[in-house]
Amino acid sequence: MNRNTKRGLIAATLLAGLAGAAQAHTGHGTSSLFEGLVHPFGADHLLAMVAVGVWSVSALPAHKAWQGPAAFLLALIVSATLGMLGFTVPYLEHGVSLSVVMFGAMLLLARRTAAPAIGLGLIAAAASLHGLAHGSETPESGFAGYAVGFLFTTALLHLGGVGVGLGIQRWLGARSGVVLGGLGALLSAAGLYLFGQLAA
Repeated sequence: MNRNTKRGLIAATLLAGLAGAAQAHTGHGTSSLFEGLVHPFGADHLLAMVAVGVWSVSALPAHKAWQGPAAFLLALIVSATLGMLGFTVPYLEHGVSLSVVMFGAMLLLARRTAAPAIGLGLIAAAASLHGLAHGSETPESGFAGYAVGFLFTTALLHLGGVGVGLGIQRWLGARSGVVLGGLGALLSAAGLYLFGQLAA
């Protein structure tokens, strides 16, 4: 089996897994720590949070790589609070899916010179959509445990993305830009698929 065939099989397997995850992510509880820990493994959230980590170590200076995850988490907390208070925007779930497309584009452009503030602003905007979606699901009681679990898993997924990004840099060297571009393309395709599922 040649290298291109292997890459094609890996990509197809990833997309099939994403499709299954998207179909499984149709509803969830929001009243326990366990539900909070598990929920970020839904396709849209998982992809976005890992992408933030990968982008941060690929586009930001090494000593500032923490800023991407920090921007996401802070915006997530603030927007979830707003969601709890009743604030929302139209087509929120569609926006969450399109945020995955945006993160794919950010990975495609990660190696190009751009003001880091732009990328961090886009991360905060995407996190705000995720936070509003979760804040609006707040039950009358028990949300604190869910929120703690959700934030903990979110931070771990960011850390996992950082690890992936560092691994790409360390082991692929000059080819890391090509790999980031491939990951970005796959991520955008997955986001478009998730958006299509909502629009159908």
